[in-house]
Amino acid sequence: MDWKGRDVISIRDFSKSDIEFVLKVAERLEEELREKGSLEYARGKILATLFFEPSTRTRLSFESAMHRLGGSVIGFSSASSTSVKKGESLADTIRTVEQYSDVIVIRHPLEGAARLAAEVAEVPVINAGDGSNQHPTQTLLDLYTIKRAFGKVDGLTIGLLGDLKYGRTVHSLAEALAFYDVELYLISPELLRMPKHIVEELKERGVKVHETTELEGAIPELDVLYVTRIQRERFPDEEEYLKVKGSYQVDCKLLKNAKETLKVMHPLPRVDEIHPEVDKSEHALYFRQVFSGVPVRMALLGLTLGVL
Repeated sequence: MDWKGRDVISIRDFSKSDIEFVLKVAERLEEELREKGSLEYARGKILATLFFEPSTRTRLSFESAMHRLGGSVIGFSSASSTSVKKGESLADTIRTVEQYSDVIVIRHPLEGAARLAAEVAEVPVINAGDGSNQHPTQTLLDLYTIKRAFGKVDGLTIGLLGDLKYGRTVHSLAEALAFYDVELYLISPELLRMPKHIVEELKERGVKVHETTELEGAIPELDVLYVTRIQRERFPDEEEYLKVKGSYQVDCKLLKNAKETLKVMHPLPRVDEIHPEVDKSEHALYFRQVFSGVPVRMALLGLTLGVL
């Protein structure tokens, strides 16, 4: 497939071969980075980062990825300092920014905003998260992290824990994992269960799915525990949030019942769902997961720009 000019909006737009190709390119770029420190593939190219919603890891890793490819970055991290504050439409913002850049990365609180941006723009658009909908680049770096840790994805038992209703990271990841021979434990409070249509799709695609509210019972079965924050900002009702706040905490006591090889992942930021004592254990994989964002996003930028 010709990747030049391709938009990256939803993991649903990818085939398994697409995913595997991106992971292979990311692995090659990581090796090149370790050898050379920085690369020159994107020299003369400009990335625009449009972050209408707060971000640390996603925004900085995209910027780091572009710099390490030899390119440049422009953009904003708050819409309050842009013409959006004056009433400019998203479509007009995109039409303006594409005049200054070769690729656009957008994060927006509204579902569908990234798809709209892609329909308007002539340059490739990469979705860095749209509301509670999709976060495809996070999914790709999650798969990359798992593959680097285990050498495979097939055959693993993976638990998704926490906010499965509003969490865009777990929505995208679950859909991508359906391409693989995995067993999934969906662990959440009743109020935050995975959307029914995603669960049904997983089962239709042959994934063995267990839905439960009990973390302790699932822990011994897992190879990967993917923890998510219960996202206060996604709840339409404060009372609903207070009912589920602090539902789970992963600590060393809990992990005594886990496989020695269990890896704990988290898209971050965390609040209190993973105790800091876990950071020093062999189970912790979330900071390696943070690093994975650089080679994976380098791969996506380079491919969509047509320089790789």
